[in-house]
Amino acid sequence: MLSDRQRLILNAIVDNYIHSAEPVGSRTISKREDIGYSSATIRNEMSDLEELGYLEQPHTSAGRVPSTKGYRFYVDNLIQPHLLNEQDLVKLKQLFAERILHAEQVVEYTAQILTQLTNYTAIVMGPEVFDHRLRNVQIVPLNETQAVAIIVTHTGRVENKLIDLPDGIGTSEIERLVNLLNHRLTDVPLWQLRQRLYQEISGEMRRHTEQYEEMLQLLDQSFHQEETDRVYLSGATKIMNQPEFRDVDKVKDILELLEQHDQLLHMLGMPANGLTVRIGQENQLDAIKQCSIITASYSLGGKPVGMVGILGPTRMEYSRVITVLNHLAEGLSRMLTSQFEK
Repeated sequence: MLSDRQRLILNAIVDNYIHSAEPVGSRTISKREDIGYSSATIRNEMSDLEELGYLEQPHTSAGRVPSTKGYRFYVDNLIQPHLLNEQDLVKLKQLFAERILHAEQVVEYTAQILTQLTNYTAIVMGPEVFDHRLRNVQIVPLNETQAVAIIVTHTGRVENKLIDLPDGIGTSEIERLVNLLNHRLTDVPLWQLRQRLYQEISGEMRRHTEQYEEMLQLLDQSFHQEETDRVYLSGATKIMNQPEFRDVDKVKDILELLEQHDQLLHMLGMPANGLTVRIGQENQLDAIKQCSIITASYSLGGKPVGMVGILGPTRMEYSRVITVLNHLAEGLSRMLTSQFEK
């Protein structure tokens, strides 16, 4: 349990580092009007906070930076509400004043405004990404080299995709494959199909067919992109504007991840009520262990159907981002419910 003085100093360090991007020393903190402690006292407390895992000392610098644990404590216990200015509120009002006929337009505009308001990368998951589940799949050969994959959802939506048939795959093998898929994947959300294919179906295929690799390739083609048609990104390169990511090698993996929408969906998961903050090492993927992701769900008729999210450095303006996301999620929920609820 941190003392009141330690909480005050940790809050000041996080706040200073967020805005300066430079390791914070005790003298810098001692000059703040809201602190009131000597540099020596602050230095001792910073040393204790480092031992407790809330701060880190990069290189041989005398200054400290917050650790993932430090940011987590800040977000959970110290953060203060952010008040949006009039210009921000005008942008939000303009979005929700628009008469938009299609839900995809709503989420596309939302992504753009979210980037404008935060200057970070915005990720918006549209309702259909999560809402459609597989009812039936068919693979119909057209000739020896091509087939049509037909995916039908529980809502009656039909997706047709032309796919290339690997050499040597016969009609009987395709039928067995289709039966396996319909047995194991019925009622699975479309966005999870490829993930479940590699986690569950591939092992069974390996046991029952010598053409395992070819069959897996066939299925990958069939399911590719069906789960990604309602993922909207804005400001994908904004991360490069942050001082800690000006090294191209550091940001390359992040940019590659942003191009793989199925990975993004797997990373973020299904929308749950409320707001989620994942900081630094709390993220499972190595590419974003120096980033934070904040998401908020939005609802249609009271049911969570999608989410708005921000990807940025761990040194992001958490208070502002959380406030903006909450405003957007609440506004989207009202807008969608009024315009699209049947």
